[in-house]
Amino acid sequence: MKVYRSESKPVGRNGPIKVGVADYAVAKTETKLTTTGLGSCLGIALSETESGIAGLAHAMLPSASGSDDGDAAKFVDTAIDGMLSEMLRAGANEEGIEAKIAGGSNMLELSGIGSDVGLRNVEESKKSLAEKGIPIVSEDTGGDYGRSLELDTGSAVLVVKSAHHGVNRI
Repeated sequence: MKVYRSESKPVGRNGPIKVGVADYAVAKTETKLTTTGLGSCLGIALSETESGIAGLAHAMLPSASGSDDGDAAKFVDTAIDGMLSEMLRAGANEEGIEAKIAGGSNMLELSGIGSDVGLRNVEESKKSLAEKGIPIVSEDTGGDYGRSLELDTGSAVLVVKSAHHGVNRI
């Protein structure tokens, strides 16, 4: 199995691959990619079922525009760009890539960022993915509650878990 992370280091084969905040991972073989603690952050799952290549990002903010922060995975727009590049490098067919998104809750007001950061994350993902011709086939976004995600790279099923809203398979 070849796995790429935002810092472009290979990851071992043992168990599910944990995607942290402001991070993404791309897997070339059947595995599970997981992330927890999505509030206003957005989970972005990209998959291409023919090759079995998939990726999961946990992005905090909508756009890197005007930011001098070099952490591409921190922002929705640049996380999508980076993950897509890694998937294509690993052999994914660009025309077959589909997206699923989850998170983007309105949970708290962040100083200097505002209370609508979750909504802005969702809107930026839709804009960035549309520009690349990648369809969003499912979403579980909004609300005022947190989520955890598990992406099965073999089936491209994204399991969305929430303490108060149960489990949703998208």
